[in-house]
Amino acid sequence: MAPSDLAEVERLGNAIHQAHPERPEVFAERLALCPEGCHALSAPGVPLDGYIISHPWTLGSPPPLDTLLGALPARPDTWYIHDLALHERARGTGAAQTIVAHLAALAAARSLTTLSLIAVGRSPAFWTRQGFTPAPLPPAKLATYGDGAAHMVRTLP
Repeated sequence: MAPSDLAEVERLGNAIHQAHPERPEVFAERLALCPEGCHALSAPGVPLDGYIISHPWTLGSPPPLDTLLGALPARPDTWYIHDLALHERARGTGAAQTIVAHLAALAAARSLTTLSLIAVGRSPAFWTRQGFTPAPLPPAKLATYGDGAAHMVRTLP
């Protein structure tokens, strides 16, 4: 992902995650803090098909939605998936599995043993198919994610 992708990332993210809009500054900060964890899925001359925004973080302490981080933790212990959004035309293509495998490799390269995320809406079933399992958190830590949000973790080999 490049800074020039951010307007399309915001547009697609807000279209897909209508109940969870985020300010442009949130996307820009995540890209600046961890460019290797942010990727745009597109082909030349075609609108953005999807994106992933992720970064090292602290397990069990998901950042609230629409919040700037300021910095990444000095001693992260998980690779946190902040947002994965795929346009309908990219779903079912294997793109998500490829992205998750890439993030697992990034985590392993940093000696992190888990991937983690907050699943919203109907996405828990998708994340379960990717090897994630529910890991309960106090409701206050999930408040900005809405009803039914689930903290999920995938342990890496």
